[in-house]
Amino acid sequence: MLRLGRNDLCWCGSGKKYKKCHMEKDMKIYEYEEQGYVIPHYKMLKTKEQIDGIRKSGVITKGILDMVGEKIKVGITTDEINSWVHEYTISHGGIPATLNYCGYPKSVCTSINNVICHGIPDDTVLKDGDIINVDVTTILDGYYSDASRMYIIGEASEEAKKLVRVTKECMDIGIDTVKPYGGLYDIGRAVEKHAKANGFSVVKDYGGHGVGLDIHEEPHVDHYAKHGKGMLLVPGMVFTIEPMINAGDYHCVTLEDGWTTVTKDGSLSAQWEHTLVVTENGTEIIV
Repeated sequence: MLRLGRNDLCWCGSGKKYKKCHMEKDMKIYEYEEQGYVIPHYKMLKTKEQIDGIRKSGVITKGILDMVGEKIKVGITTDEINSWVHEYTISHGGIPATLNYCGYPKSVCTSINNVICHGIPDDTVLKDGDIINVDVTTILDGYYSDASRMYIIGEASEEAKKLVRVTKECMDIGIDTVKPYGGLYDIGRAVEKHAKANGFSVVKDYGGHGVGLDIHEEPHVDHYAKHGKGMLLVPGMVFTIEPMINAGDYHCVTLEDGWTTVTKDGSLSAQWEHTLVVTENGTEIIV
């Protein structure tokens, strides 16, 4: 966190001098640095206005995922899902954040069965027993929100249903672990413990991330156990928790399209995602 002068304007945008605004609270934060925490830069802390903007964007993202849940079924193509997402986003005043992002060609990611993430919508037809992750990122008035859900198509295997359920539990446990002035690495330890207890593995190549003013911001959020405390979780931080859990080994491979990432051993994979903000009392799930 950049140390401002007492008479500088506060980083939060209040227009007040630093000494009259956040200085006292920030001085307490610096004490955590001596305990082994990484202190976030003040630019990672969202203002009330910015959080309100992210919330409004999240209304669209949630609406999209609710709509997909009502319409998705056997016989639908992933390109049809892309059309639904694109049209809903535009009609509600938003912009699909993934469209043309670093060359990504679609308005949503659709990851089926052994696809871990970044599946590109095409003419693939959903079959009875498939599991699919639909990952939506919306821009509204410059603010980004990001969330994904799993959908079970028809009657899936017991393994697939367990994987979808446990993955959601992993996400919920990760969110419950977030505490103001706690450590970022607590999230990964809690998530991996639950995944392993159920016979599953946690993907290590991808994780959650800061979001709000851009599609990907700091911090990176690992969902597996790491040594140390990691970054200090400070009120105002906005990031995603989105564990990707495999039924088999955690290793993955990215296909020739440069986006689609699959399990190396061909096993099933699942993912759930929420965007949340750290508050003085805990967390708020934005979407």
